[in-house]
Amino acid sequence: MISRPVILPSNRPAERFYLGGARISAFRGESGSAPREPEDWIGSTTTVNGESEVGLTRLPDGRLLRDAVEADPVGWLGEEHVRRWGADTRLLVKLLDAGQRLPVHAHPHDDFAASHLGRAHGKAEAWYILQGGRVHVGLQRDVESAELADLVARQDVDALLALLHAVDVVPGDVVWVPPGELHAIGEGVLLLELQQPEDLSILLEWQGFAIDGPALGHLGLGFEVALAAVNRTARSPQGVRTLVGAAPASGSVFPADADRYFRLERMPVDGEAVIDEGFLIAVVASGALTVGSDAVGAGSTLLVPHAAGALDVTGAGELLIARPPAP
Repeated sequence: MISRPVILPSNRPAERFYLGGARISAFRGESGSAPREPEDWIGSTTTVNGESEVGLTRLPDGRLLRDAVEADPVGWLGEEHVRRWGADTRLLVKLLDAGQRLPVHAHPHDDFAASHLGRAHGKAEAWYILQGGRVHVGLQRDVESAELADLVARQDVDALLALLHAVDVVPGDVVWVPPGELHAIGEGVLLLELQQPEDLSILLEWQGFAIDGPALGHLGLGFEVALAAVNRTARSPQGVRTLVGAAPASGSVFPADADRYFRLERMPVDGEAVIDEGFLIAVVASGALTVGSDAVGAGSTLLVPHAAGALDVTGAGELLIARPPAP
């Protein structure tokens, strides 16, 4: 059993359908990246959709994290978590670098994923912005199902994007994307993403991307069925402000509605601090810190099992601490 933090290297699935990766390399202090490695799957027990192992985190001893958690769920996740959810970590964390604007898309909710795809989770997600730009999230007006289907069939990209609120974001902002919410990340944005542990996307747009949208964009369900998972109800400008805003300087940063899916804590450190026990993934956003006995700098990522207990932190910098929902 691993009972101390594990410093993780990059875990970047190759040949994703969109461009990016250079900003992850710069953030992590690594040299170079391939043109289509825009995601770093941190502490992942989730595979890329349709793959058997791609996306999974491998521990320094050679084991897959997925297998290690299944072998000792209490040590990794804690008794209360296991009592409620078994060996399911309930969490996927990524660094994401949008080397081009991502397509307009949405993710299914739990009930849809269970009934139509046989999956344990849908895909709620939320972002902590590391480098800013523009994001698109939520409809500006209600949209009938026939209109949405027509725009997708004709690939009217301008009209699809124009349906969404465009919001400029800066480092330290957070964006909450409930299941079913249409969204797209603008070119140049680097973010830390927390999500449910699935790789399920309903693509409404695919022109200019390295993917066969007509074949893969509907998750094998056909667009008539898949688009039923999309929220077609408008959000007012005030409603969008419940999804996008500045993170508090410390403590929990996502809206309360996200807590049932995952949690993110912002921890500034100037001297000493303590990370409470529990399964978590910590990302050093800035500075130079010592976590437990490990000296880490900006861009470092640590996987922490419940068995590690509370961890002392010293130095000057900032940690972003991702956890599953409270059991």
